[in-house]
Amino acid sequence: SAVTALDTSAHTVTLSDDRRLSYDRLILATGSTARRSQAPGAEAAGIHTLRTVDDSEALRRALSAGNKRVVLVGAGWIGLEVASAARGYGNDVTVIGMEKVPLEGPLGDELGAVFLNLHESNGVRFLLPRSVRSFDVSAGKVVGIVTDQGETLPADIVVVGIGAAPNSELAVRAWLDVDNGIVVDEHLVSSDPDVFGAGDLANAFHPIIQQRMRNEHWANAIGTGKIAAKSMFGADAVFDEIPYFYTDQFDLGTEYSGYPPLTAGASVVIRGDKAAREFIAFWVVYGR
Repeated sequence: SAVTALDTSAHTVTLSDDRRLSYDRLILATGSTARRSQAPGAEAAGIHTLRTVDDSEALRRALSAGNKRVVLVGAGWIGLEVASAARGYGNDVTVIGMEKVPLEGPLGDELGAVFLNLHESNGVRFLLPRSVRSFDVSAGKVVGIVTDQGETLPADIVVVGIGAAPNSELAVRAWLDVDNGIVVDEHLVSSDPDVFGAGDLANAFHPIIQQRMRNEHWANAIGTGKIAAKSMFGADAVFDEIPYFYTDQFDLGTEYSGYPPLTAGASVVIRGDKAAREFIAFWVVYGR
């Protein structure tokens, strides 16, 4: 049942069938939704996003036959992971994105170039920086994209991987503090003491770095869920886990642990063999 309204004064939620449920304490864990392109033609068949199991299965069905022209819009984690899978099925793959190198935002130019070289050596083509001006559509199905540079890229399948938006609508209508997700403290308590937040939705204050972070990884959803549950039962629980995620692309497995907001302006130190893609990288700022 969909929840259509949250009344924090009455401590009730209203469902789509008009039933009402009362609560003493409530947790919002409504997750996030894949952002869709706003370019003309973006509703055509053959344009995919990747967020749910159903999305994944539909995309596998589309890619697994091979010999398709696949265009990835977005050179971040989703775009590159799908590019790797699409090439694994024997498709022709082109990636466009706003960055100068893939993963420029989270990793910077030097480490982004490692992934660029990995993909190019496996036959992936990059056009960077580029954005979508429009989608070419024929009989309701995508047949290509037109970039902001005027290039036309033929496409049988398009995957849009341009980030995810927190599902904050209920929180906004309930007059809770919302800023890139529901604003919660280190105990995952919102601006209403009886409402908690967890997962992709929670823009949580992290006591170690003394700033807020919204993390869209399953490890964060598990960790915040546990702390929110403890806090709801009155425990003095604090969410202070170090963010973690991983990615597998072609034969490269990468793990990342740390605080992304602290890497801006930091120096990257690499130990190992970067050319062989067997190394450890870490960020250093002010000698730390």
